[in-house]
Amino acid sequence: MSIYDFQVETIDGRSISLAEFTGKVLLIVNTASKCGFTPQYEELQTLYTDYAAQGLEILGFPSNQFAEQEPGSNAEVQNFCRLNYGVSFPMFKKTEVRGPNAHPLFVYLTGQAPFTGFDANHPIAGKLQEALQTNFPELLEGDSIKWNFTKFLVNREGAVVGRYEPTTSPLAMKSAIEKLL
Repeated sequence: MSIYDFQVETIDGRSISLAEFTGKVLLIVNTASKCGFTPQYEELQTLYTDYAAQGLEILGFPSNQFAEQEPGSNAEVQNFCRLNYGVSFPMFKKTEVRGPNAHPLFVYLTGQAPFTGFDANHPIAGKLQEALQTNFPELLEGDSIKWNFTKFLVNREGAVVGRYEPTTSPLAMKSAIEKLL
């Protein structure tokens, strides 16, 4: 099994194979439009603008699984991302990223890159941990995705080389991305 074996559906309803991204560095992110981390779209777009020509692809997968912070339709999500953050990287249909109906891609990603904790240096890491423990303790179990804007970095050969939790800013990943380009 490899990252290139998965089929996904674009936000406008086309089915594609991730094999279309063979030879690219991928940053796969579960996203949401009404989350405290939503401004990360701006940094994701900055990375895409700066590195797409060198082979970086950012793949955004909206999910409504975390406090229902992605309630809109696929068209509404796409419009929100373009209008508010100028998103031009590929976006995909709303996707379940954890639980019994999780898309196989995210089952694979979390199997390849287990949860190791939130970035303790982030100013709200403790608050996120506490909020999850208080309100959604089941989300802290196992290696599945804990919240919106979990990011997986994949090298040009299709190997998952890193997992970055929402408390890691996309721009903080620049050096890791540059090493793979």
